[in-house]
Amino acid sequence: MRILTFVVAALLLTMPGMTTSAKADGFQQVKNKSTFVSLMSGRELTRYGINLVVTPDGRIDGKAFGRDVKGAWRWQGGYFCRDLYWGQRDLGANCQMVKRQGRTIRFISDKGTGEFADLQLSVG
Repeated sequence: MRILTFVVAALLLTMPGMTTSAKADGFQQVKNKSTFVSLMSGRELTRYGINLVVTPDGRIDGKAFGRDVKGAWRWQGGYFCRDLYWGQRDLGANCQMVKRQGRTIRFISDKGTGEFADLQLSVG
């Protein structure tokens, strides 16, 4: 169960112990779809054991700890809203605030009021 919690966190949902009360010094909010798509274009989101591609046409594909990750996303009201599967497990829907600092992309669950996960942008 502990590994599942970590994977869910790293898969753009939550990060145990890392709440939005943590300092976000230097992070700038991504406020529109065109900026987000530009950031993701031709790149992967990575973290230990995780490689994800977020495509301009609304797909999320990749692997996390040996299991396929599949999902869909849309930009809605200034938030990255996604539905996600890790293997056969439905991780559900969540709309998240997106912030950027250099190559780090921070996804903050529950429209910016929840916990966060940081992933790195790399060339895909």
